[in-house]
Amino acid sequence: MNKETEIKLRISRETLAALREHPLLKKRNKSGWQQRELLNQYFDTPERDLAAAKVALRLRRDGDVVIQTLKTRGQSVAGLSERNEFQWELPKAKLDLKKLDDQCWPAELAELDKKTIKPLFTTDFVREYADIAWGRGKSKVVIEAALDLGTVIVGKQKEEICELELELREGEPAALLELAAELAATLPLFPCDISKAERGYRLLDPTSYQVSLPAAELTPEMSLDDAFAAIAWQLLGSSQRLAEQYRYNGHWRLLQDWVQCLAELRGLASSLGQAAPRATTRALRGSLDALLEDWRTVVLAGNDDEDVRRAAPEQFADELLDTRWGQFSLDTSRWLLARAWTVDRNKRGDRQGAAPLASWLTVEFGDEAKALQLPLYQQQPEDLAEQLPRIERLLAWLHHARDVLEVPELDRLYGELSKLQQLACLPISDEVLDARVQQAFAVAQCRGWKQLARK
Repeated sequence: MNKETEIKLRISRETLAALREHPLLKKRNKSGWQQRELLNQYFDTPERDLAAAKVALRLRRDGDVVIQTLKTRGQSVAGLSERNEFQWELPKAKLDLKKLDDQCWPAELAELDKKTIKPLFTTDFVREYADIAWGRGKSKVVIEAALDLGTVIVGKQKEEICELELELREGEPAALLELAAELAATLPLFPCDISKAERGYRLLDPTSYQVSLPAAELTPEMSLDDAFAAIAWQLLGSSQRLAEQYRYNGHWRLLQDWVQCLAELRGLASSLGQAAPRATTRALRGSLDALLEDWRTVVLAGNDDEDVRRAAPEQFADELLDTRWGQFSLDTSRWLLARAWTVDRNKRGDRQGAAPLASWLTVEFGDEAKALQLPLYQQQPEDLAEQLPRIERLLAWLHHARDVLEVPELDRLYGELSKLQQLACLPISDEVLDARVQQAFAVAQCRGWKQLARK
């Protein structure tokens, strides 16, 4: 068994050509570019039991060699994926079910009749690859850079494969992000952890690609630092998957959810007080503000204008042809991996970062609830928009962490506060002002709000 650690980066054909001649890769290329054709057949049951168990099973023909590969459930964080991989060289291109024994076969599939496993789709591509030396101080790092160009084929349906895959051969996983970030500074590429197998399943069933990652697992006792990291990784990874799927099918709801992920990450990053000194979050906040300034405007306009919604996929395609999204994704991944918000903070910041989540949230929500001054905005609803950053900070934590608090009716409070946030974004009119007054009153009457405001 091998552990596969890699990052997949979506690219265009133009970017693929530029990568072949990129000065950084040329300088560190220790093997020269080599090429091989890889022909892959993927297998599953008619009910797709393997896909449900996050298992991929394939036969690969690499020249005269036939390799059977089983990839089992792993973890993927913001494009950097880690999976267990089992491989067997076979004498002919026929699946050997006897290889799939208890040493590698997932326990959850123990009762599966393996004889029901059949071919589903193919992913055939040409791979150009080279070993890249990437120094990290005295540590030796070797990364295989692979340029893949080909096609996923499911019956009469096809999708192009065009990606850069960086796989760790030796050294620390952070090196993959470092190399990718340097390349993304001048070329439009961005993390996209959809595998070639997932592309095939998506052609079979467009709803099969999961656009959001599992919710962060939070407990009342975990530290603020750990909770923030867990939520931020989840939001970043989900935003990347939402971007991939919106690029693929242009469904409006995906763009709305993408903007929501960015807004929540922005709210969380500005809520940590001395646990994350402003200097440590400045670059992240600046990147998020730039993205939100452009795309929140599109979403707000498109909610009421079909022409805006129809034009948005082409605008988003232009976004992906620029370097901004890739740079943001990779820089934020590196920032989270290094826990850069904890660097050079003072002792009070260390104590705050180590505080139990439930205790910190109780104090934070109480302070924010008092500062929001809802009675004032029942009298001056025209000024409610100035409180949007505070409302969004509260919503971000309520969305992801309300289960760790022993406060009544937090689900209701989240819903009512969301309505207030939406009204604060709308252009002022007599109707909107009246609605703001009523909604501020509705929030103030929530039992959860009353309890939080007393803290």
